[in-house]
Amino acid sequence: MNRELLLSLVKKYKSPLYVYDAEKIESQYNRMTKAFSSVRKLKLNYAVKALSNISILKIFNSLGAGLDTVSVQEVQLGLKAGYDPKNIIFTPNGVSLEEIEQAKDLGVQINIDNLSILEQFGQKYPKTPVCIRMNPHVMAGGNSKISVGHIDSKFGISIHQLPHIHRVVKNTGMFISGIHMHTGSDIYDVDAFIRATEILFNAAATFKDLQYIDFGSGFKVPYKEGDIETDIEELGVKLSKRFNDFCKETGKDLTLMFEPGKYLVSEAGKFLVNVNVVKQTTSTVFASVDSGLNHLIRPMFYDSYHHIENISNPNSKERFYTVVGYICETDTFGTNRKISEIKEGDILCFNNAGAYCFSMASNYNSRYRPAEVLVYKGKDYLIRERETIEDLIQGQIEINI
Repeated sequence: MNRELLLSLVKKYKSPLYVYDAEKIESQYNRMTKAFSSVRKLKLNYAVKALSNISILKIFNSLGAGLDTVSVQEVQLGLKAGYDPKNIIFTPNGVSLEEIEQAKDLGVQINIDNLSILEQFGQKYPKTPVCIRMNPHVMAGGNSKISVGHIDSKFGISIHQLPHIHRVVKNTGMFISGIHMHTGSDIYDVDAFIRATEILFNAAATFKDLQYIDFGSGFKVPYKEGDIETDIEELGVKLSKRFNDFCKETGKDLTLMFEPGKYLVSEAGKFLVNVNVVKQTTSTVFASVDSGLNHLIRPMFYDSYHHIENISNPNSKERFYTVVGYICETDTFGTNRKISEIKEGDILCFNNAGAYCFSMASNYNSRYRPAEVLVYKGKDYLIRERETIEDLIQGQIEINI
């Protein structure tokens, strides 16, 4: 999406504004499927939590993807987007048995990550196929908050508790259809990922009726020029060979599954904001914009980097700016960034705004959430209206005391 198009979209839909490139989403999906084309049965389940707009879900449905969901509400969104329940996997963490039962009643695939619920579910529904999420005890991810496969993680059943899993399975007679892991996000070391998969292969060999192995995702995308990223082609070569060999050795005709989210949508997203004020202090020049951590929390929450460009004035002399939001607390998008000279009224563009950006947005400070626009083959589509005061008070009940 070029600068002129983005500026025209701000003029049409106002700011702040999320814009998504449908063709980039398609190309990322196709790149990943091509990388694993030597596997006979491959299934990519898009991680809904990354970007849950129903129009985005429909794109993935048209591409042949399934969905990875973490709440019964995400399951319901997938069904509204037209997905066959069999193409939705429910992978929650720490939810009640009742929520898992709701998902089961909707007909989706169940993935369980703790022994207590596994036993309870197996006792009540032994004939319902279940996937088991394992914790391989492998530290992976670009930030401790997004590393979920280490020994102290709340996610998954410890690989060392495999004998306990088999005891539960034997006692309940339940059917284990899949085995799953997810080590974390922003994984760039292919060999470290392969080591974790070996742990899962060893566990998978102990289940006789397995239908698929889900290796999670968390693949790193570039955030700036020259940035390191997961070599998905290298991973495709190495893991495909190991998977095919495993199927041959065990005599199992398995499906290789992944649950990519960020990898598929991060680079497709742009976030456009208007500069409200340029403020010079004794040491810093602040560019304050009409947005904040209520719309894009990743920099404050994960210390994540989003490249920031001044698309109104791209060729001017570069200066150093700290870009901040309008939320009434420390609210910083980037510190001492070298950006083309910024003036009040300029439009700044944040890259990599497709994943975990709008989906983590809130109404903090009673601010409205932004509009969302999808661009496909040069045409723009409004896929979420900007909120209004009516949206803020919907569901509230006024009382007179």
